[in-house]
Amino acid sequence: MSEHYFSANPQAKSDEREVLAQLLGHSLRFRTDAGVFSKKGVDFGSRLLVETAEIDPAAHVLDLGCGYGAVGIAIAKAVPRANVVMVDVNERAVKLAAQNAQMNRVAGSVQVLQSDGFHAIRNQQFDHILFNPPIRTGKAVIYRLFHEAADALKPTGSLWIVIRKQQGAASAKKELESIFHEVDVVEQKKGYWIICARKH
Repeated sequence: MSEHYFSANPQAKSDEREVLAQLLGHSLRFRTDAGVFSKKGVDFGSRLLVETAEIDPAAHVLDLGCGYGAVGIAIAKAVPRANVVMVDVNERAVKLAAQNAQMNRVAGSVQVLQSDGFHAIRNQQFDHILFNPPIRTGKAVIYRLFHEAADALKPTGSLWIVIRKQQGAASAKKELESIFHEVDVVEQKKGYWIICARKH
């Protein structure tokens, strides 16, 4: 099986580059590398997710499967009082996310951890969780993370996900409806759905 960006220790030969992105009104720079998701620039789905999600001013926010940190760093930059946790199973991605937090001057308000799903953050409860699911891992893994996200949210918390219609958006919504009290498709653009699931 070919290696994917959700490998814990990517073996792909390093090929670091720097990409620029305008997110939430800020010009951001990101170091990326081979073996991490969307290494050539911030993907459309992540952009749509971060531009659509509604983040409260002093929220505790989780960027689940953060890659090199674009979503979490954009939120930390735009919502300075937010406390942002970024996790990824991929060791290379986690190192890049930490470097990118420093480079974009938000290191003081973010925590970056290597974690397989919620493993390293079991004791934390979040106001908002943002998730661009790694579709190639399969539904079993993604749906397990939906359930774990529900457990990790505060009672008034919300899970925001981005998923392409052709990659199972409708069935993902149905699964979320079996877990959460309120599930809405809040944005649809270029075949991508942004789904917001709330506990209460």
